[in-house]
Amino acid sequence: MKNRIIFSLLFVLIVSFSSSAKQDKYVKHTVAQGETITLIAQKYKVTPFDIYKLNPDSQNGIQLNSVLLIPPSSAEPTVIVPKQTQPKAGSNPTTHLVQPKETLFSLSRQYGVSVEAIKEANGDLLKEGLKIGQTIKIPSVGIASKDTYEKPPLEKPVSAPKETPKVVVKSEPKVETPKANAAYHIIEPKETKYGISKKYGMTIQELERLNPAIVSDFPVGLKLVVSGNAPAVASKPVESAEPIKDKPKDANPNSGKKYLQEYVVKPKETIQSIANDFGITETELIQLNPELKKGIKLGMILRVPMGEKVNIPKKEQGNLMKNLNTNARKQLALLLPFNISKIENDTVNSTQARLKKDKFLNLTLDFYSGALMAIDSAKVLGMNVDIKILDSQETKSSSNVATLVQQNSLASMDAIIGPFYQANVEKLAELVEPTKTPVISPLSKEIGKKFANLYQSMPSLEQMRGSVFQYMKAKGGNIIAVIDAKKGSVKQYIQEMQSDTKLVGLSAKGSFVADSLRVHLQKDKMNYVLLASESTGMILAMTNAMLAAQKDYQVQLVIMEPNETLDFEEISLTRLTKLKLLYPSLSRPNETIEANQFDAKYKKFNKIIPNQYAIRGFDVTFDALLRLSQEKTFEETIQTDASEQIENKFDYTQNTSYGYSNNGIYILYYDTDLTIKEAL
Repeated sequence: MKNRIIFSLLFVLIVSFSSSAKQDKYVKHTVAQGETITLIAQKYKVTPFDIYKLNPDSQNGIQLNSVLLIPPSSAEPTVIVPKQTQPKAGSNPTTHLVQPKETLFSLSRQYGVSVEAIKEANGDLLKEGLKIGQTIKIPSVGIASKDTYEKPPLEKPVSAPKETPKVVVKSEPKVETPKANAAYHIIEPKETKYGISKKYGMTIQELERLNPAIVSDFPVGLKLVVSGNAPAVASKPVESAEPIKDKPKDANPNSGKKYLQEYVVKPKETIQSIANDFGITETELIQLNPELKKGIKLGMILRVPMGEKVNIPKKEQGNLMKNLNTNARKQLALLLPFNISKIENDTVNSTQARLKKDKFLNLTLDFYSGALMAIDSAKVLGMNVDIKILDSQETKSSSNVATLVQQNSLASMDAIIGPFYQANVEKLAELVEPTKTPVISPLSKEIGKKFANLYQSMPSLEQMRGSVFQYMKAKGGNIIAVIDAKKGSVKQYIQEMQSDTKLVGLSAKGSFVADSLRVHLQKDKMNYVLLASESTGMILAMTNAMLAAQKDYQVQLVIMEPNETLDFEEISLTRLTKLKLLYPSLSRPNETIEANQFDAKYKKFNKIIPNQYAIRGFDVTFDALLRLSQEKTFEETIQTDASEQIENKFDYTQNTSYGYSNNGIYILYYDTDLTIKEAL
């Protein structure tokens, strides 16, 4: 089978279209004293870029009484007041919860006080600068400082002539003050929705909500609302999860900024549960609240993202098979690293010799063979999906992704699986991000750059670790950890992320001491003893102590990640089954009729039993095919439906501002009948 690499290349019909815009008459504007391009643009509700396009010379400055062409605008012109009247001084200072990307300068502008006044009001608190999540005092105008604030002009205004012109007094025009909390961005060449949303701390969905015009188009020069309320969009405010003290004046929940609020820790809540509730990772929660490194306590006040808790609906398992839609034709591309050019140029080794030596090629072909089985199953079920299988020609530091995107119109695909290496799959996600094409990372556990259209199908190490702790805490267990001195990163993770875990002390030489474990055991609950060591001696000593303690206590052995030492002959399987070894896993043992049928069919075509990569290839591809064959969009199926295939689970959750991660993790254990079972 592996001697024949079959490429399925299907022709894709690309339909292109164009549209034309109605041309309106331009307005002529005579430059007045003190005006700048920005003020003129605001007056006519256009962008400075619009004016520069019609008046190229204006980029070098504008002159008094010169005439500018102003493009049409659907909005009526307004008069902009450069400087606002200062409010009357109050008696008490206001407090403000510092948001991402805020500075002393922006706060001084927001509250109408000087930077110096804010510094004076907060003393040593701002000695090391402003930090996200700080609660600072904002002095009322005139209390902390006599200085007043005036925004410096961004452009040099037109100077008045030496001769004083004759002043003609006219009736005062109607003044419309712009929204105080609105900010704008002009689309520049090569910018993308992702890049702009990331720059302003937004999601692409938020950017499109504020700017409906960019849902189907993204023209250079368009003026975007990037924070505050969109002028033409009305939406219901989001209530806070907890009442917040001294809520920021401009903390609009509908804003593009990720505002913070204060949240009070309730009984039985953990770092992980709160992070999940607000749609952020444990690491992000701890970054906002460094005090969590010392542990979480009832009544603590934490800084969390503004808005309600994320109410994640329970997803249905297997529902995707019940609602197949075979009417709409979809397109799926697989980018797999066959690296054919290397094989063709290898004059030294034959194909057989290369297959024996090249583990990465074998992995690719195994994954590919499983994907072909998924495609065949889709045909049997009548799924209406065109498939493109392409050679990504990749290494860890290079790939053919950019060329493939251009030559095969990959941005028009309904979904793409691959490439294998994280850097390459991220590059692909970036290239097709403007069309929101879902890119599924099939094998990488790494987390690097973040893209809204990237779907990490392999749970990360942090997710794996967190899942086993979540299970133990849900069972109300007493969690104890024995950590080898060589496992510093594991110890740091537990101290920072799972600080309520009891750490067993080691001897001066770093060896395990049985009495140190026994003092932490409790009789009224299950004692989960977490092992983080690859030392055969330490493992034997610790498991001996646990076996002895079984007479008086409930104990269970736990690991967070694969440990090859446990496979050595010195560590007997009987020992591990007696202690019911518990661990997180990406896959599960499956002895169902469907799984056995898959094995038999795979063996019939390939003459061997499928390995983990072949099964992974089937599971990832078939899950994608099922999601494409629904009435809903691919992303909507991700949000509402989980699926289980032969060995892998796909239960995606949306991250705070980028893409999706798969939380499809099994908690397994060794049972006393020498089988591996799923812990419930």
